[in-house]
Amino acid sequence: MTTTPDLATLTGEYTVDPAHTTIGFTARHAMVTNVKGKFLDFSGDLHLDGADPTRSTAFLDITMDSIDTGSADRDGHLKSSDFFKTDEFPRMTFRSTKAETLGGDDYRITGDLTILGTTRPLTIDLEFNGAAKDPFGNERVGFEGKAEIKRSEWGLTWAAALETGGVLVSDKIKLNFDISAIKQA
Repeated sequence: MTTTPDLATLTGEYTVDPAHTTIGFTARHAMVTNVKGKFLDFSGDLHLDGADPTRSTAFLDITMDSIDTGSADRDGHLKSSDFFKTDEFPRMTFRSTKAETLGGDDYRITGDLTILGTTRPLTIDLEFNGAAKDPFGNERVGFEGKAEIKRSEWGLTWAAALETGGVLVSDKIKLNFDISAIKQA
């Protein structure tokens, strides 16, 4: 693989590669441990502007039924009317509205996250991991990102109180993104 050093050469349209991308989350469970999960079915597009990164954009479309926490029972509960109501709201989307350079390989992208039909702003801090030509001739870029949300702000309010205090599922959810995208010809 050859690393691309010149940011300007990265300008173009990219498609997120689901086989090499993870869109995941972490939630505190029973106030004592973290449960991690991810979505297995999604698509996304990036427009990168190497000359002016603030003009870059991103879009993600996530199939909510593809949630995977490693437990079929928990996944079923998350798909139910207690949480994501996937029969009524089959998709979660993110559409960027602003991109910022923070210095070095660090960027911030802000956009609209829609869950359960509710759209609210979300800011994701990103690190550019690099660009390379893969063995199949594809020009790739990689980003790693993180954000935190309060699920209640999107109407995800189900909670079960614990006898020892606290709740079964935290309101704060950590989002993580490991994105590999392929430049379109």
